[in-house]
Amino acid sequence: MIREIAPAKVNLFLHVGQKRGDGYHDLESLVVFADVGDELSFEPAGELSLEIEGPFAHALANEPDNLILRAAREFARHAQIEQSVKITLTKNLPVASGIGGGSSDAAAALRGLSRLNPGRLSLPQLWNIGHDLGSDVPVCVMPASWWMTGRGERFATVDSFGTFDAVLVNSGAPVATAAAYAGLRDRRGIGAVKRPPRLTTMTALTDYLQPTGNDLEAPARALFPEIATQIAELEKTDAMLARMSGSGATCFGLYADEVRARRAADLIKAEHPGWWVVATKLNRSRKWNFQ
Repeated sequence: MIREIAPAKVNLFLHVGQKRGDGYHDLESLVVFADVGDELSFEPAGELSLEIEGPFAHALANEPDNLILRAAREFARHAQIEQSVKITLTKNLPVASGIGGGSSDAAAALRGLSRLNPGRLSLPQLWNIGHDLGSDVPVCVMPASWWMTGRGERFATVDSFGTFDAVLVNSGAPVATAAAYAGLRDRRGIGAVKRPPRLTTMTALTDYLQPTGNDLEAPARALFPEIATQIAELEKTDAMLARMSGSGATCFGLYADEVRARRAADLIKAEHPGWWVVATKLNRSRKWNFQ
């Protein structure tokens, strides 16, 4: 059996440009991945199937065509194989929460199937498949620290990016990405921030992030005012910076060290026992397998 982690994707900032002719907005974002995520397992079987379990499995119960299955079928088409595999998804991340759960799941499916069928497809081919599946899928194929542009499908490495402690919080309500974009009125736009050469300390990271923001935060708050409460709770625990990720509603706080992050998570859990709250590491190095 092969296993893959589909880590949560965190937009440390997200700036949105004007809508393009194809209906998408140009974006700029600094993207990192957490060490918490969904889990996928793969084992040979008589046919392609997907089983979903875990704390957030119920949110996908009525989904007619999961993105993982679409990724598996596209992998088979490009690799010219018959896709006969049982995939099990353990859904640990909240759904429609601004941390790339579905996109990261699809990307993890591509990685796992690549390991199950070594030599069939290259990393650039997996990126191309991801591009057809969704804007965020390519950047999730090889989780790292990325400078993301275009509609999200173009990305470049950020050299010398450190590992940082954070807390992720989500109080439970999903935010539809399309609805957040539909409510977009004011934006910082793109081009005002340069790709960072190196961010190895928390001070360097927070100094870099201070003039940035998330352009989707205001429309998401209008849809789900609890986002403001989440950020306030993070700020109460002395987060060095707190804001929303992606199109929401998950928010993150950055902390000076692991002790402070874990203490903050415990305090927020005690105050809001119904929330999803987790202390995590951002950009913890991993070895990703592409065969």
